[in-house]
Amino acid sequence: MSPAKQAVQEHAAPPTAAGARLQQMRRRVRLGHLCVWGAVAAGPIALAVAVATPSTVVRAAPATKPTTVSTGVPASPAGYATMFLQAWLRSHADGASTAQTRLAQSLAPDVELPDTSDAQPQPASVVAVRTAQQTDTAWSVTLAAQYDDGQLRYFAVPVTADRAGSTFTVTGAPSVVSGPGRAQAPQSPYRVTVPDGEVTAAVGEFLIAYLTGAGEVSRYLAPGVTLAPVSPAPYTSVGAQQLSAVEDVAAAEKVPADGTKVRVLAQVEARDTRGRWPLGYELTLTARSGRWEVSSLESGASTAGGAR
Repeated sequence: MSPAKQAVQEHAAPPTAAGARLQQMRRRVRLGHLCVWGAVAAGPIALAVAVATPSTVVRAAPATKPTTVSTGVPASPAGYATMFLQAWLRSHADGASTAQTRLAQSLAPDVELPDTSDAQPQPASVVAVRTAQQTDTAWSVTLAAQYDDGQLRYFAVPVTADRAGSTFTVTGAPSVVSGPGRAQAPQSPYRVTVPDGEVTAAVGEFLIAYLTGAGEVSRYLAPGVTLAPVSPAPYTSVGAQQLSAVEDVAAAEKVPADGTKVRVLAQVEARDTRGRWPLGYELTLTARSGRWEVSSLESGASTAGGAR
């Protein structure tokens, strides 16, 4: 080796880890090339073996199994059964030309129609009160038929549906059944009687503005709560009859610390030109700056920002 070449090697930088890896990769590539050319020289069989055995094997990730998401919710057959029973009770076998008879036959082609006289009383309304799914496609719908004379009669209508719940058919004649039993109401949580005071005043003034349009509803609401008054105003006057609460602090004489909440049930009497209407409202009130403010109306109304 010449002195100049030896001097260059002595002053060369030591190999880094990255440089070492790069040299290894280059040697593998050269080795792979040599194997292929050697296989070419050895014959077709060796070439096939060399090609089939690469120096680096990259395995493909297994295909992800598609996830099945069920978004369809089968429709209830209650509406279909209601339309059928209304038409069936208003039709008769010898009145094939009437609209109600044609409707009943279209909803249940294989169901026999009643044979009644024109004097037969017809229901004023038909309402579904119970829907029971018996199998994947079979349902039984219990409906209440109310007549003008106050009579109430219950019918059970068998309905079949496709698995998607998109088509229905009444499969048999209705059957007269007994009505559903009366459930026992749970004990009311509103056990604290609220005397006249700050809570009673806040609730009364709010309901007057809410139901009669006298005054601004917003002045009685907690910050962040939005509630529009009933429009058009249905009543001319509203008076509180009884106020009860869940929490004892609702009966206190003074307004408690800010942020204190009470839940109350207000039994009120509303009046219009036709008479008197007893109404009930569940509300939540929140104490702030020495006054009570309505933070939630639980009786079916939506309040933005209030406690629900």
